[in-house]
Amino acid sequence: MAQHTFNLNGESVTVEADDDVRLLWVIRDLLGVTGPKYGCGINVCKACTSHINGKAFNPCSVSVADISADDEITTIEGLADTVGSDLHPMQEAWIEKDVAQCGYCQPGQIMAAVAKVRQCADEGRKLDDAAIEEIRNICRCGTYNRIREAIYAGAENM
Repeated sequence: MAQHTFNLNGESVTVEADDDVRLLWVIRDLLGVTGPKYGCGINVCKACTSHINGKAFNPCSVSVADISADDEITTIEGLADTVGSDLHPMQEAWIEKDVAQCGYCQPGQIMAAVAKVRQCADEGRKLDDAAIEEIRNICRCGTYNRIREAIYAGAENM
């Protein structure tokens, strides 16, 4: 087994794992960070959405060998730390808008929403319904209207 080092939620971590092990399993099973959920394992449902260097990605589709020592992986557990608060503004909006029903997809939904707001700001475009439609995270409970409301509310405070 090889050793792999990267930053997870602001801390450097080193794990022993075969190169072909998916990062999601490393994060969840080896490091015990369970916010990113396993949904499909093939980059479709996006329940595991996290950030790599500030951009949304799905660790179920990336081998641990593809992550370098200077990569910063952020999961829902580390999101609030990126703004130095107990909760990130998007998490606060999720609570305010009562988004979650079963809650399984919500960590991935929030991480995708934060990345989309940042992407729109970086590109100088307005966060609108078309931009939100680019988020492809699946919610089995169908709370998409509340998700959309929360994204707009969270974006106002980001």
